[in-house]
Amino acid sequence: MEREKIAQSVIAVTARELNKNTDQIKEEHHFAYDLGADSLKSIELVAAFEEEFDLDLDEEQALKVQTVGGAIDFFSKLLPD
Repeated sequence: MEREKIAQSVIAVTARELNKNTDQIKEEHHFAYDLGADSLKSIELVAAFEEEFDLDLDEEQALKVQTVGGAIDFFSKLLPD
């Protein structure tokens, strides 16, 4: 899957889960510090990403991803072109 499509999906899921507008979310944003994701919301985000991309993620590994851009890169490596 191409990076731009992954980016759109990551931003859409993040916006939905964190009650933000998509235009408020940038790749450099930190999920906790900039977007307000606490530990429960972070787990919910991982579950939402699993559903969006039809993946079974290692939760510990996924929770290490701290930024929107990091999530895009993370999924870019996992999803075939």
